[in-house]
Amino acid sequence: MIRIRSPSRLHLGLIDMNAESGRVDGGLGIALEAPGMEISAQKADCVEVLGDSVFAERMKKAALAVLPKGEGISLQVNVDIPDHVGFGSGTQSALSAAAAVNKLYGLGLSVQELATAVGRGGTSGIGVAAFESGGFIVDGGHKFSEKGSFSPSSASRVPPGPVLFRRDFPDWPILIAVPATAEGAHDQEEVDIFKKFCPVPLAEVQETSHLILMQLLPALLEEDLEAFGKAINRIQALGFKKREVGLQPSLIRKTVQYLRENGAYGAGISSFGPVVFGFVKDQKSGKALGVAVQKMLSESVGGEVFLTCARNKGAEISGGRF
Repeated sequence: MIRIRSPSRLHLGLIDMNAESGRVDGGLGIALEAPGMEISAQKADCVEVLGDSVFAERMKKAALAVLPKGEGISLQVNVDIPDHVGFGSGTQSALSAAAAVNKLYGLGLSVQELATAVGRGGTSGIGVAAFESGGFIVDGGHKFSEKGSFSPSSASRVPPGPVLFRRDFPDWPILIAVPATAEGAHDQEEVDIFKKFCPVPLAEVQETSHLILMQLLPALLEEDLEAFGKAINRIQALGFKKREVGLQPSLIRKTVQYLRENGAYGAGISSFGPVVFGFVKDQKSGKALGVAVQKMLSESVGGEVFLTCARNKGAEISGGRF
C-alpha cells in the first residue's frame, strides 16, 4: 500500500484572457500546506474508491485513464480538500488517483503526462505545478490557435501550459477564510462565464502583465511583503480576476476589504471563490485578524478561518516526493 499527500492551491489570477498576442490563459498561484488531500492506494481486482468523498467518481475516472488494461486499484480517501471553493480540489483529486496508478504499476509517467491523460491544466497550470513542485508559480498559458476558445480547464483538453517561473514562497503566514456560502462557479456555469466576459480588454491584460513582471515578482524575490501585497490587490481589480471578484456576494467582497484595512498585505479571492485569502506579517497579527474575521462569518453565513503557509514542495508519495 502507498500513501499520497497533495497540496491545495490559491489561484491568484489568469493573466491573458484576451488572446491578441496569440496566447491565452497563463496564471499565477501558490501551493498551500493546508488544506491538503491524503489517499491510500493498493492494487486490486477492480477499480474502487472507498471513503465518503465527493471525488469518488472523478478519481475512478482518472485512475481508469492510466490503468494498464485488465488491472485494478483500490483508493481510500483519508483527507479531502473542500470542493468548488477555490482550492483546486479537482486537479489534486484526479492527479492523486493517477499518480497512485503510476507508482503502483511502475508506469514512469511524468506529472505533465498524467495531467494530460486525466484532462487537467487545460486553462490554468497552477494546480498541476503545485502537485509537482509546490511553491509560487507562474505559467505561460497556451497557443490560442491550439486551444481555440476561452474556456475553463474542465472544458479544455490541451496539455498544461509551461511553467515560466517557480520559487519557494517566503514564510509569510496566509490567512484563509472559507465562508459557508454557495459554491464557486463550476461546470456549465463556469463555461458560460468565460463566454460572457472574454475576451477582456487588452489594456487590462497589459497592466496585469506589467504588474507581475515589474512589481510582484521583484517583491517576491526581495521578500518585500508590502510591495507584493499592493501588486496582489491591484491584480484582483483587473482582467478576468476583476470579473471573478464582481460575481461574488457582497459578504465576500466586504471580507476582502476588511482584511486589507486591518493588517493584511494583499487580499483577494482564489479562483471563483468563495475562499478569501490575505497575507500577514507574522503569526500573532494573523491570529488576531483571524479572530475578527471568524466573528464576522459566525454572525452572518458561518464558515471557517485559519492560518496556513505556502507548501514549497509537491505531492509526497509514501514519504518521498513524486
